[in-house]
Amino acid sequence: MLHSQSQHLAMLVICRTPATLPLQEIARMPPLIFAGECRTLQQRLAKASTGDAFVLFGGDCAEAFSQFSANRIRDLYRLLLQMSTVLAFGGGVPIVKLGRVAGQFAKPRSAPTETINGVTLPAYRGDIINGPEFTEESRRCDPWRLVRAYNQSAATLNLLRGFSYGGYAGLSRVSQWNLDFMKNTPEGHAYMDIAKRVDEAIQFMIACGMDTNMPFMRETEFYTCHECLLLDYEEALTRLDSTSDNWYGCSAHFLWCGERTRQLDHAHVEYMRGVNNPIGVKVSDKMDPNDIVTLIAMLNPHNTPGRLSIIVRMGPQKLREKFPALIEAVQRSGQVVTWVCDPMHGNTETVSGYKTRRYENIRAEIEAFFDVHEKMGTVPGGVHLEMTGDNVTECIGGGASISEDDLDSRYHTHCDPRLNAEQSLEIAFYVAQRLRQREWDSGAGVKGALEMLGPGGRGAGVGLKARCTKVSGSSEEGMADVPAGQRDQVWWHVL
Repeated sequence: MLHSQSQHLAMLVICRTPATLPLQEIARMPPLIFAGECRTLQQRLAKASTGDAFVLFGGDCAEAFSQFSANRIRDLYRLLLQMSTVLAFGGGVPIVKLGRVAGQFAKPRSAPTETINGVTLPAYRGDIINGPEFTEESRRCDPWRLVRAYNQSAATLNLLRGFSYGGYAGLSRVSQWNLDFMKNTPEGHAYMDIAKRVDEAIQFMIACGMDTNMPFMRETEFYTCHECLLLDYEEALTRLDSTSDNWYGCSAHFLWCGERTRQLDHAHVEYMRGVNNPIGVKVSDKMDPNDIVTLIAMLNPHNTPGRLSIIVRMGPQKLREKFPALIEAVQRSGQVVTWVCDPMHGNTETVSGYKTRRYENIRAEIEAFFDVHEKMGTVPGGVHLEMTGDNVTECIGGGASISEDDLDSRYHTHCDPRLNAEQSLEIAFYVAQRLRQREWDSGAGVKGALEMLGPGGRGAGVGLKARCTKVSGSSEEGMADVPAGQRDQVWWHVL
């Protein structure tokens, strides 16, 4: 339906076994997600484009059949809950949570084959296509893996929905989300401090008459995402929504095109044009400013807020050099996008035979991302991390102090290296700091605090005429126009 002979297929996988029967079986299966969920997510992403929310993408580089378990899903889920708590508490904005889960099986590779000790075999392309073991049998493409991936995705989504709406994600459980191996780490202690303050705030709200059975106290929204790579699989799960008469990719709430498949004349872009999910495109320093405007126009012709996220992956230095030109081009065109930082893929290197990433480079790219937006007066909308709830040793550095010699200790990834839980939480604290700094630099933090002091807790502070521009730490810069009797209350709200 969406393929044509004239279109280039960037997907290089060739399966000698016909995939017709497995794809027919998937096409008969129920959708994994629902169109209404996608429309809600798009509204949330629209708020992130204006700075009224922030997006957290996180999960495995590639899901594996052999590592599938309820405990692993739970640990990733509660790590994302922890990070969201840190970001919301520190940044003062709602956090949109998207897991790279329940569909992130396929991986593009830079070479079609792999050679070890003189033996050449097809490259591992993710469990949905072949196996990671370096044997001829494992590396042979098996179309029935598509069905297994669908079934694992369905089971994963069933558990995630249970967590999200069954009480596990309730705010009253915020202190119970800490992973066991994190309890004695600095990040674990810092998180528990936040959890304690959240618990105290909840008790105060209950004392004021708040109903703890309200949905926002017991439930949370959680969405899934993956790279739109295997078009046959995506087509089999593309469904017509009867309520809107629009097509949706029902394999995940959010789909993205990778750096290798975002070309204007490729089939992946053509597919993404045809579905109404919120979508994303990953871009590197190779992206031309004129091309990004053309690509955005193709994928979001109606300039709908929340429809399109641009996920930049360049490395710290190249991001500082190349990213401003992309922002300028998009601004001149009047296009609306949600800018997201992927600090992982521009920072991969090989050390002692292991693919790895250095924590300081990952953080440096996030820092550059916020710095460029601050300089340009634009909005940093989110971060996109490859991470796990497991206590792995795949990325070097961070508070976990993982060294090059530690890589072989717990290196479990089948593809690219992931941040472990401690490193991920450390990133969350840094991003929260930058979000709070941005809030106060814009004057929104003091303004929001003062609005809490008006009649009924909602009115504006009386008698304030000048705009407060900056508050940070214990400094009183920017507080000169706040009535003396209200300053302590403002600081209490801030802290």
